[in-house]
Amino acid sequence: MQAVAQDQQDQQAQQVFSGIWLPLVTPFADGAVDFPELSRLVAHYAGSAVAGIVVCGSTGEAAALDEAEQLAVLDTVLASAGNLPVMMGVAGSQARQVQARVRRLAERPLAGLLAPAPYYVRPSQAGLLDYFRALADSAAAPLVLYDIPYRTGVKLETQTILALAAHPNIRAIKDCGGDYHGTQAIIADGRLSVLAGEDHQLLGTLCLGGTGAIIASAHLYPELFVALAQAVAGQRLDQARRLFHALMPMIKLLFAEPNPGPLKAMLAREGWLRNELRAPMTPASAALEVALARACEQVGAAAPDLLG
Repeated sequence: MQAVAQDQQDQQAQQVFSGIWLPLVTPFADGAVDFPELSRLVAHYAGSAVAGIVVCGSTGEAAALDEAEQLAVLDTVLASAGNLPVMMGVAGSQARQVQARVRRLAERPLAGLLAPAPYYVRPSQAGLLDYFRALADSAAAPLVLYDIPYRTGVKLETQTILALAAHPNIRAIKDCGGDYHGTQAIIADGRLSVLAGEDHQLLGTLCLGGTGAIIASAHLYPELFVALAQAVAGQRLDQARRLFHALMPMIKLLFAEPNPGPLKAMLAREGWLRNELRAPMTPASAALEVALARACEQVGAAAPDLLG
């Protein structure tokens, strides 16, 4: 009976943490969060077939927001998302502070909490085990590990991730670790839903058996990213490859300069927000904006055939 219950729990986690999740940008206007534009963005993406929204990730410039602003952004998204699942990013260097934030989030209807390793301090793997288990114990919503060593300074080793998979409230991982063998091992283990976190690794992760992705590029032409994930799930790999190859020039340019600068430039061109970031982040260069706009136009022109 216990094994059956665990299997059912695993299946539910796979269903929740699958598909294309959007790590939402945070619109600003004259230095302040632009809440009306934020609501409008959420309503737009809620109708785009994405699986869910991630609030206050790195694409949302969470490090530039204080806790009150982060909570206000979260509440605005929750009020505008309808039935679309919402995940909240929680990050920091001090374990007690992050645990306290996790407990304060318990009253909000979250699908999950996206948690990277403590940044800058570079704890040992044993320290990471203690940190994530304590967060998972404190959290009302399932914990999604976020392995992104080039931002935190420390990598979650495969054996650490597999040990954390035994915790009943750790259900998924956003994989930016850059370790192909590790990704394969975690997918093969089967206890965690594996979400691609590097946009250029989307197709490879899905074909290995990953359940979805949390990728910034899906702000632009989200229907194509959703179609790609659905094509892999339906074993229509020729279609998935065509979609991926068509999207890759745009994806590459979106990360030619620090994210979310290039992305915000394109969203500003589409009228969704101002092309404004908080210092020390800066807008994309004029040359990149022109090249990216051209790449987006090419994707738009190809979209009807790609979806046909």
